[in-house]
Amino acid sequence: MSEKKTPQQVAATLRRYPPLRPVISAVGPPPAFRVTPVAKRYEHLVRSIVHQQLAGKAAEAIYGRFAGELHGDVTPERVLALSDETMAGVGLSGAKRRAISDLTHKVHDGTVRFETHGRRTNDEIIAELVQVRGVGPWTVHMYLMHALARPDVWPSGDYGVRNGWSLLHGHDVMISALELATAADHLAPHRSAVAWYCWQAVDVARASDR
Repeated sequence: MSEKKTPQQVAATLRRYPPLRPVISAVGPPPAFRVTPVAKRYEHLVRSIVHQQLAGKAAEAIYGRFAGELHGDVTPERVLALSDETMAGVGLSGAKRRAISDLTHKVHDGTVRFETHGRRTNDEIIAELVQVRGVGPWTVHMYLMHALARPDVWPSGDYGVRNGWSLLHGHDVMISALELATAADHLAPHRSAVAWYCWQAVDVARASDR
């Protein structure tokens, strides 16, 4: 196994690709993601489910109320004890309640085994987690990037990544998820950082428009 590169080394490597140079110069090295402990991976995935298709502030407000009902201890055991009415009362939609419930039950029956993820491939983890109702590739990609700190995740279906890639390459029309799926193959094994730079490119463009 090759030695893991520092964020500064990753940035230096990605600077060899001209479209990325402006955003790397603007924002510097990518963050050094840390692996989430096994005991916190369930909570991390629940938070991702809450964030699906919601603006960040709205999602965090709902998640804060949800976690408050659990006194900050977001575990399968405590979530099983919550009524559907309580979950609805904090602002969780029916789809999100069903997804969280299904995840919780699949943790209990052994379908989802967070303790094994550290030694399994991205594809194996994706195959496991998409069995959960309401959990698709985007949610698993975010989990792989942010909870497992995997360096080569490419969330080509993410709107912000599509938007940022298009901005960096001067596209008049936003690239499709299908086209983007293989567009960054030459930037492996650092595509998690590339995705982060795409998000930053959107923020930089917005700031320049103010």
